Order: sequence, then structure tokens, then C-alpha cells
Amino acid sequence: MDLILAIVLFVAVLALAGAMGYFIQRRSNRSVEYRQRPTAALETQPQELGDKLAKTRDTFGSRLRSVLSRGTVDRMFWEQLEDELVAADLGVAVSTGIVEAVKETGPSTPEEVHEALRVRLSTMMSGVDRELRLVGTPAPVVVVGVNGVGKTTTIAKLAARLQERGLKPILGAADTFRAAADTQLRTWADRVGVDVITGESGGDPAAVAYDTLQAGKARGADVVVVDTAGRLQNKDNLMAELGKIVRVLGRDGDEVSDVLLVVDATTGQNGLSQARQFAEIVGVTGIVLTKLDGTAKGGVVIAIEQELGIPVKFIGVGEGVDDLIPFDGTEFVEALLART
Repeated sequence: MDLILAIVLFVAVLALAGAMGYFIQRRSNRSVEYRQRPTAALETQPQELGDKLAKTRDTFGSRLRSVLSRGTVDRMFWEQLEDELVAADLGVAVSTGIVEAVKETGPSTPEEVHEALRVRLSTMMSGVDRELRLVGTPAPVVVVGVNGVGKTTTIAKLAARLQERGLKPILGAADTFRAAADTQLRTWADRVGVDVITGESGGDPAAVAYDTLQAGKARGADVVVVDTAGRLQNKDNLMAELGKIVRVLGRDGDEVSDVLLVVDATTGQNGLSQARQFAEIVGVTGIVLTKLDGTAKGGVVIAIEQELGIPVKFIGVGEGVDDLIPFDGTEFVEALLART
């Protein structure tokens, strides 16, 4: 009788081990497949992206047409061109560099200037690794940014994108000090159908981040996305808080895959200033620019990437869950200069 019972138990253990092995292999294959696949190209055609960027395109385009209509490529022409690039929020340093580079190609007509400008901008914005980096299972991703830039909605939209690729995300509400921050995140999480881990109001954000990572491991998640506070008025406290979150997430040998900074594109050069401060505080590895469809300051995309050397990985071009799209620099330039 004891022998029969032992055999039954042995067979049951083998079956369970086989099932677990299949499940682990299936999850591993799914994660590896996503990480090895290049980031998808923009899910909109350049013309469609151009429509999303209508405010920037129309404002910049009309000003550029005004410059090009001068007919003569003289000193005043170049000064006007630089002024319009600055007005589009590319910044003085970047605008000056672009104009000098275009001048060096020796264009003699406004049409040649326009083509040289397109080539220069496309070259500046191409050849950049913009893929969302996912390391480990689950892969920890930390999202930072000041309050009001659309950080919470961006996290939800990112979770929806991950689900579209067959990955299981879990969210962590580590902004424990802002009133109703966890409620807002949970509302969006319910909308896209993902789990959210929260902590006590005023509690330790790093503890919430760690609990989220552990929950992700226990629930078979592929990616853990952690929301954080954005109180730039006290940089020392924020630096300590974000640093602790990153350290705690790596406590058991895990590695933070990406630190994404969310910037409101409508703030123009102020957004660049925010990005610079966060880059000093925490190792930002990618930028997400939100509200790009509602601003005439879309040139800040180029300014942020050129001045900080941090790739723009996603752009927000609407309120819908699907309106967070991978950024493609070349197609952005084509959309920006369309119909000019």
C-alpha cells in the first residue's frame, strides 16, 4: 500500500514539474520574442502623423514658407530661418547648429535649403536606439516626471501596448504622497485590465515598488511598471526617493530595465528644463513626450534629444489608450515638414 502511494506521489510530482517547466518556458519564449523584435515602426503613416502634429506643422510650416518665399538666399534669409527654428522650440544652440550645417551644403535656392534642412533634421533624428528595454522576468520599468504631465495615463497606455504584444504587465502606485494618485492609476488600470499594487497614503514609495516586483514574480507578470512622485521643488528629497526605489528594485539581483521620463510637450523649453533636472537626479534612459498633438511647440522633441542625448521612445498624440505610439525620428521630420 505504501509502495503504491509512493508511486502515485512520484508520478504527481513529475506531472507538476512538467507543467511548471512548460509554463516557465512559454513565458520565457514570449518575453525573449518581444525583446528581440525591433520596436515597431509608427503605427500611423507620415500623413496621419502629420495630422496629429497639425498645430506644430501648420505654425512652423507657415513660418518656413514665409522664409522660403524670400527667393534670395542671403544673410537676412539665414537669420530668419534660425529665428523660425528657435520659435518652433528647437532652442538657440540646436537651431544655430542646424543652420550652420545647412549653410555648409552650399544651397543657392530656397528649394535647396528646404531639402538640405529636411536631410539634416532626418540625419539628426535617425540611427537612435528607441526600443523599450526589457531585462528580466518581470522586467522593472520606472516612470518619472513632474505631476500634471500625463504620467499616469502614459503608464496605462504603455501597459495596453505591452498587452497587445502578448506580455502581462503589473503596475505599482509608488506616488504615495499625492492625494488620490493611486486611485487615478487604479481607474486607468481597470480600464485596460491590469493589476495595480498600492501602499498606504504617505507610506514608503520604495516599499510599494518592491512589493510590486514581488507581486509581479508571484503572478507571472512579464513587466513591472512603477509610477513615482514628481516633486521637483525639493530636489534633494526626490533624488533620495528615486534613488532608493531603483536600489530596492535591484535588491535581489534584478535590474531596472528602463527609466522613462514623461514630459509635457506643450511646455516647450520648460519641458527641456524639467528633463535636464530629472536627468541629473536619476539615470533617465528614455523620454515620453505627451500632448504632442495639442501644441505648436513640437520642435522641443529635437531640442530634448540633441541637448540631453536621451532618446525619445514614445510620443502621446491623443487621449485614447492607443494614442501612445513609438517615436520614429525620420517620420517625425517628414510629418513636421509636410506641405511646406
